[in-house]
Amino acid sequence: MTTVVSPLPARSISFGPSAMRAVEALVIPLGALVASAILFSVFLLALGKSPATFFSLIWTGGFGSSFSIQNTLQRSAPLVLTGLAFAIPARIGLTIIGAEGGLVLGGFSAAAVAIPLVTNGWSPVLTMPIMALAAMAAGAVWIGLAGWLRHYRGVNETISSLLLTYIAIAIMNFFVEGALRDPASANKPSTMPIGDAYRVGAIPGTSVHWGLAAGILLAVLLYVLMTRTTFGFAARMTGGNVRAAQAQGLPVGPLVVACCAIAGACAGLAGYFEVAAVHGQANASLVAGYGFTGILVAFLARQNPLAVVPVAIMFGALAASGGLIQRRMGMPDATVLVLQGIIFVVLLVSETFYGRIPFLQARTTGDRT
Repeated sequence: MTTVVSPLPARSISFGPSAMRAVEALVIPLGALVASAILFSVFLLALGKSPATFFSLIWTGGFGSSFSIQNTLQRSAPLVLTGLAFAIPARIGLTIIGAEGGLVLGGFSAAAVAIPLVTNGWSPVLTMPIMALAAMAAGAVWIGLAGWLRHYRGVNETISSLLLTYIAIAIMNFFVEGALRDPASANKPSTMPIGDAYRVGAIPGTSVHWGLAAGILLAVLLYVLMTRTTFGFAARMTGGNVRAAQAQGLPVGPLVVACCAIAGACAGLAGYFEVAAVHGQANASLVAGYGFTGILVAFLARQNPLAVVPVAIMFGALAASGGLIQRRMGMPDATVLVLQGIIFVVLLVSETFYGRIPFLQARTTGDRT
């Protein structure tokens, strides 16, 4: 009698949806960067310039020396904070593009609060935290207002946050060119300088101010908040389906306002460091476009607070290399803005590929006999 042993079925390998989503969130943005580089190379070739030279100068200007690295990190500090200012509301389904306004109003508030305190000889130990809190409070109220308008009045948050940005800039200009103008600032209207004793110093051994360390710490804390707490779970659930969140009894309105207020506090903190670590006073230099670049940073980071940090450093390197590109290739340093624009458009297009690329979808493989 012969015993026939049936073959065991081949072991199948399962790819879970969460794992494939993580791979997808990495592959598609990287593909968008590659596509952007190819399109920009075509643009350079049309101008008679070498793409290889351009990208090598970006590397040299951003990371080629100790000075370049520190310059890159210095420019990355506000981008980390403004990237977080877009990423946090995005987790609850909002498109807030008003980080520029939060930064400007936060920086101005820090400088305005500092004027009487510095004049009256308050200790820097007390004055600097008060400046930071004033900046964060101003940003939180300003961006929180956009969230309140969205939930309680049905006003589109993208439009309201953009308009609030222009209002914030107008408010700063009104006071800087009027009641709070330093008489010594003849050519460039500014508030009174806060003084060296009240400025944020550099991280020991570097020329990078402490704003970068604050941004990294805040990114870690916000990652924990949004992924490891009930608040973060409620925010993500609200972002996924507002009606389902309401049906579960979640406080959707307070969640929306809270996420926007957190975003505004991040932007306001960026404004504080721009005043206390970079400019030493509030003036038109606060309107540097960091808030709008932060949108691109958050998009490429897929609204992940931890991923915001390396992406911000990448864009800091782009900004740091502008001067070198101008000198070596005879192109304006704003050329990097063209590259940023192309990246943004390609990223928007790449959004349509999520969930549509077969080999990036969750699946089970294996042979059956």
